Amino acid sequence: MRSLFTRFTFFLVFAAAFAFAAQLQAQNGFVHTDGKFLVDGNGHKLILRGTNLGNWLVQEGYMFRFEKGPSSVREIETLVNDLLGPTEAKKFWKQYRDTYISKADIDYIASLGFNTIRIPFHYRFFAGNDEEGFRLMDRVIEWAKADGLYVVLDMHCAPGGQTGSNIDDSWGYPWLYEDEESQQEAVQIWKRIAEHYRNNKTVLGYDLLNEPIPHYPRLQQYNSKLEPLYRKMVAAVRTVDTNHVVILGGAQWDSNFKIFNPPFDKNVMYQFHKYWMPPVQASIQEYVDFRDQYNVPIWMGESGENTDDWIWTFRTLLDKNEISWTFWPYKKMDSPRSPVTFAQPAHWDEIVKYAALHPWMGDTENTIKVRPSIEDCRAAFADLLVKIQFENKIVNEPYLKALGATVK
Repeated sequence: MRSLFTRFTFFLVFAAAFAFAAQLQAQNGFVHTDGKFLVDGNGHKLILRGTNLGNWLVQEGYMFRFEKGPSSVREIETLVNDLLGPTEAKKFWKQYRDTYISKADIDYIASLGFNTIRIPFHYRFFAGNDEEGFRLMDRVIEWAKADGLYVVLDMHCAPGGQTGSNIDDSWGYPWLYEDEESQQEAVQIWKRIAEHYRNNKTVLGYDLLNEPIPHYPRLQQYNSKLEPLYRKMVAAVRTVDTNHVVILGGAQWDSNFKIFNPPFDKNVMYQFHKYWMPPVQASIQEYVDFRDQYNVPIWMGESGENTDDWIWTFRTLLDKNEISWTFWPYKKMDSPRSPVTFAQPAHWDEIVKYAALHPWMGDTENTIKVRPSIEDCRAAFADLLVKIQFENKIVNEPYLKALGATVK
């Protein structure tokens, strides 16, 4: 009897402490989890509606129309070094990062009725003593704060690579799960980020790894290593920051929740991504069931790249199930499948054609024959810096209507 009483007493004390912590968190004004949903700093249910700032701090080839050319950040930078030279390329990328997302972009996102932006980033901007990442991120977060938007920070490219594909700028294999030094660097970067933003209420949470572990059969051996890695990251974050939500994505491109054990943190949200599938209840039911089983929030962090009808159907399905979402991406070149787009720069067809040749140093003589002129290359990338500016945006109104946005 004494044992039962002791256990019951312990349970009551634990429950009271947990409730007090949640109440304190709400009083502090931070978004946090409350059962199956997020709540804002006042304790009101919060459903996220927003977009991803893709191609800003992590570039992808297809967003530049390099469908048959360079895909990863490293490959794209190699192309730009080739076409502009290393000195001019360095200047170009700095101006690109300063220009691609501006205050006007953030104001516009808020005007559409969205409440959240997810920011994919490359780990290198926060590695060591690098301060460029914080400089760029801080100003966007300040703009978001002024507009009442929440910000989710997404490690899209982790040290060593969490996917082994182009999207994480890896070397062709997910070395993150094999290399202890890469894991420690990822853990320390998240600790550094959490320490910097621990008191920032505009930052909603930390998306620890984007789309870890592809569906390729040989790589599924790493499924069992994913949650232990998440535990290391969360433990490091919690040494400096107990305020923010930590966000865990499933294996196989954020689709497989079967790799998860019961939640190990009291302020955690689980993320799934869904592309190119039937936009019906059966496609998301397993995530709804997970939410119900563990009494935790779920979030659809990425979807899109589809027709307006498909976007409308899937978005309304998510709304019906009260599932938070941020569609991918906010903008990209010459495309109807994003809220805004921008036109191809001058001479861009020449750049795309050259990029598709996959030239290597062993064939320099023939490569020189087909490369665009230096003048055309300089003109193309200078024009790109103009085209990406907010005032030159092209609004995809049907796409925005499919997202339920307020189009003015």
